[in-house]
Amino acid sequence: MNSLMSVALSQFGVKEVQGSKDHPQIVNYFTSLGFDASKFKDETSWCSAFINWVAQQAGYEKSNRLTARSWLTVGASTMNPQQGDIVVLWRESPNSWKGHVGFLVKESKRYVYLLGGNQGNSVSIKAYPKNRILDYRKLCKDG
Repeated sequence: MNSLMSVALSQFGVKEVQGSKDHPQIVNYFTSLGFDASKFKDETSWCSAFINWVAQQAGYEKSNRLTARSWLTVGASTMNPQQGDIVVLWRESPNSWKGHVGFLVKESKRYVYLLGGNQGNSVSIKAYPKNRILDYRKLCKDG
């Protein structure tokens, strides 16, 4: 298992807090990247913040942005994805700015299984249809 997956799995189960309070670790995903904590709550879309935080902790390059599709320009596209590679998905439509990003755990014929943040309001593993994939990305060590 690579260091990205080890760091990501260390966060498994981190979940949004119901009501006006926020999970401090989810807020930390934003603040550790230099974002103002007062502007972000655990209800804010945080899949990209989570991937950035994991990459930073493991010493890999980051997008430094909070949009899932920002990962389409980080690392290198790969036609041979491996566990721990980034998977970028579209949401609403392939042409929308909206998306989702997570780490590849495994694939089946029709689905990719991603370890990611903001999946069911938590860090979890979830299946997504392969027809929503925009790209697989292999990250490089930072520096």
